[in-house]
Parts: sequence; C-alpha cells; structure tokens
Amino acid sequence: QEEALVHQLLYQNEVSTPLGRLGLAGMILNGRGVTSPRSLRVYGSYAVMCLLRGAGHYRDMNRRSVELQAGDIVLVFPELAHRYGPRGGQPAWDEFYITFDGPLFDQWREASLLQAGNPVLRPGISAVSAWSTRVQNLLESGPVTVRERARQVADFATLLGDLLRICDSVHSNNETSLTAAPLAWLGQAQQLLETDLGSDLPLSEVAAAVGLSYDTFRKGFREATGTTPAHYRALRRIDAAQALLHYTTGITNREIAETLGFADEFHFSRRFTQITGITPRAFRRQLG
Repeated sequence: QEEALVHQLLYQNEVSTPLGRLGLAGMILNGRGVTSPRSLRVYGSYAVMCLLRGAGHYRDMNRRSVELQAGDIVLVFPELAHRYGPRGGQPAWDEFYITFDGPLFDQWREASLLQAGNPVLRPGISAVSAWSTRVQNLLESGPVTVRERARQVADFATLLGDLLRICDSVHSNNETSLTAAPLAWLGQAQQLLETDLGSDLPLSEVAAAVGLSYDTFRKGFREATGTTPAHYRALRRIDAAQALLHYTTGITNREIAETLGFADEFHFSRRFTQITGITPRAFRRQLG
C-alpha cells in the first residue's frame, strides 16, 4: 500500500522587491507531481522542481516529452503549459520545489540563462540534494524588511546560477567524471568560498576540508561550476561589494576594500571593473 502524501510548506511570501520575489518552497513526499491526467497546467510563475526520489514523465505544450529520474530538475515557466509526475503504476516520488518571479529572472530568460526550450536538466541526485539543502538553509533566514528580502532574492539567484552551471557541465554519458560523481564536496566547498570574504583563504585548505587533493579539487570544481575556485570567490566578493554599494549609504571604496579583503581601494576598483564591466562610481550612478 502506497504511503500517504506529505506536503511540508517550508516558505511562503507575498512581498515583492525591485529584484523579484521568492514565493513558495516546500517538500512533497510520496507525491504524484502535477496530476491532471487530461490537461496541462499553466502555473503563472517560475519554479524549480527537484526530483529527489522516484521516476516519471514530463510533457508540455510544445510536445516535449521527457522521462524523469531522481536527480533531474524541471524548470517551470509562467506561461508554459506542462504536466509531470510518475506514470500510472509507478510509485509516488519525493520532490523539493521553489517558486519565484520578477524582473531579475525575466532578464535571465532574455539572456537565455533560463530556456523554456530546455525545461528538464540533469545535474544528478547528489548535486540536486546538496543544492536543495542550500536553498532551504537560505530560506531559514526569515527576512522581514524589503531590503532583507531583496538580498535573499539575490542570494537565491547566486544559487540558481550555480545549479545551471552544474547542469551545463554534466554530460549524461560520462558517469565517471568528477561532475557526475557525488557532489557533496561541492556544496561544502562553495560554502567555504562564500564565507568570511574579508580573510585570506588558501585554496589548498578548502581542498583538504572537502577531502580532495588540490589538483583534483580545482579540476572538479571547474568541471562542476564552469569557473575556478579562486574566480568563484572573487565573484562572491564582488557580489558582496555590490550589495554594500546598494544598501550602505556613504560607504567608500576604501571601506569596502578593507571589509572584503582587497589590498587597497585601487585593487578593489580594478577588480570590480574587470568583473562587472563598469567602475564602482558608475555602479553608484546606475543606482541613482
């Protein structure tokens, strides 16, 4: 006899920000997916569905038909009618989902970072499990103000970008690569690289912390994310610098450099310009 469905709502929010909004997140155990047998569903928002256990089928209005397995993700688009779930006779499945909308994600779609023509991606079960855990940890912060919610949207966008890079680098016929191997180490490494940004962090220490040699760690990280560990940490520093410029009135380049571990304000300005394409001063002007 099939176990009863359990739907655990982990997050719910109706407040939008200038960047966008995280709407709902939850865990469904022993679920049946989108269960309408005759019609397709139009959801009206973006969503990521992570299939954590079981198998099934995806279909959409463009006649796209894909078999699903644990470790797959389904990208839901606001207007794309679709249906997914276990086939008749298959056991129920477990899934984690999060919904989101807003101008930030519309821009991602315009830039083809989110593609309705490719709604099913296959990062693998270890990567999906680690990613869903990181999202749940982010949602536990419990933001109250619009500023805090905007920061949460930006942090989620970083996690979503990480997931898309993993998906881009995984090849379904290469199960022996570091990318397709269990990626528990990857989430741990990213957490280390994203924290305490103002301090020096030898990458050899990160490799040792996740149980890999430095060369294996660097190669595997690049395969999984599309960038090196050093550049990944640099990107997170610039993300933090943009947040400081956005939300901290009157902060100087020197103060940002001291906070985020740059050698001086000139080093900060040069690195900011290299990564974003504009100077910190121009970024301030864009903020109005």
